[in-house]
Amino acid sequence: MVAPDFDMMPLARMSIDSLLPADSPRLAGLDHAHVRVLAESPDELPPIIVHRSTGRVIDGMHRLQAAVLHGETEVAVRLYDGDEREAFVLAVQTNIVHGLPLSLADRNAAAARIVTLYPEWSDRAIASCVGLAPKTVGAVRRRSGELGSDPGVRRGLDGRKRPVSSLEGRLTASRLLRERPNASLREIAEAAGIAPSTAMDVRNRLASGQHPVPNRPRGAVNDSSLARPRNQGHERPKPSAKTLEAALRVVRTDPSLRFNAAGRLLLRWLGAYPPGPVEWNQVVGSVPSHCVDLVVDLARRNADLLHEFAKELEERQCDHNVHIEQSRREVNQSTEFQKRVR
Repeated sequence: MVAPDFDMMPLARMSIDSLLPADSPRLAGLDHAHVRVLAESPDELPPIIVHRSTGRVIDGMHRLQAAVLHGETEVAVRLYDGDEREAFVLAVQTNIVHGLPLSLADRNAAAARIVTLYPEWSDRAIASCVGLAPKTVGAVRRRSGELGSDPGVRRGLDGRKRPVSSLEGRLTASRLLRERPNASLREIAEAAGIAPSTAMDVRNRLASGQHPVPNRPRGAVNDSSLARPRNQGHERPKPSAKTLEAALRVVRTDPSLRFNAAGRLLLRWLGAYPPGPVEWNQVVGSVPSHCVDLVVDLARRNADLLHEFAKELEERQCDHNVHIEQSRREVNQSTEFQKRVR
């Protein structure tokens, strides 16, 4: 899912006549205006990427046609050794990060094809390849009806397999937490097949009298030992507009964010959105009707990406808390051992 290092691919020169056209993610084919722009460029163009076993172009059809316009008979190439499925994914990844951008229709079509090629990949893993939000990939998957050979499991960005639904894992974790109260969260998470952050959430829910499965669907397993009063909520309250404005003022003055490039980028993200409906109404009226669909798609994608960003931050904090707890547990165990030795 991570694009290979192009500089590590073998460099060679190949006859243009020996190359096959790309299995391109571009629905409209070549952009001849872009070919002319490349042909007129005084700079040396980077090598194209070619699938070694088939001779098919993976990335660089516009550069190849620019070379043809120059009357060249050979081009510099980087040779890729993966299979044809991997070659298509690489073609999408390379067209996302450089060159002429893929259109929204191109990226949706590429997502649909990758869902078919790799049904076991998670929505987030495919989204990282095609430049879409994970929720958009999920919608593409549902339309395609492709669930894979094991529809209960998906492979994530880190290569690990995880259940699509954590319901069973959460119930297993809740049982293990009662049966093995001295076990670490990492041990519980590994035994239940869930992330340590999910195991921590299960433990916190049990401690506050909640069911281990948030917003459990109708018909879910009803374990009376896990029942809790309805008024003992554990969900994060929705902050008011004034609270959010105050939070933004705090983070904008935090030197750990202001004085590094990544922090300043984050502050620009957080401050780029209107604080309330009044500003929204002013902007809504200014969007021309022929741009509405495009703006809606972009706004929803940005919202989905920010939601995923917030989720990543929460999971990182949970993992950090798990690590702190594990370290504290190891220190306590070491102290107890030393006391017994004495």
